[in-house]
Amino acid sequence: MKYIFLVILDERKFEALSGSDLQKLDDESIGYTQALQQGRHWVAGHALESTHSATTVRVRSGKVAVTDGPFVETNEQVGGFILVEARDLNEAILLASKMPAVHLGGIEIRPVRELVHSKDPARRA
Repeated sequence: MKYIFLVILDERKFEALSGSDLQKLDDESIGYTQALQQGRHWVAGHALESTHSATTVRVRSGKVAVTDGPFVETNEQVGGFILVEARDLNEAILLASKMPAVHLGGIEIRPVRELVHSKDPARRA
């Protein structure tokens, strides 16, 4: 089963990291990615730029509204994602608990819901 790990962090804490601490986090994160790949858990993942570079698009009453910034106002933001393959939620929790960025906030774990087209012969009954 696929699970997405949403990396939740406080950008102020992240931006306050020294150059050496940031490099240590990058190195540990690369090592974590390599361990997921070796264990055949890795599907995809990326770190995200700051919310200062975010753009939010909404459509209301047929009109497109574009605003600068993240989708919500909060002290913590989504800083990246990792898509993994795990047997079950317990294995996903174990994998997420080893992520270096967990110390900067938390990791939200969600099962991936595969979309099925209505014309797909293998669709849900």
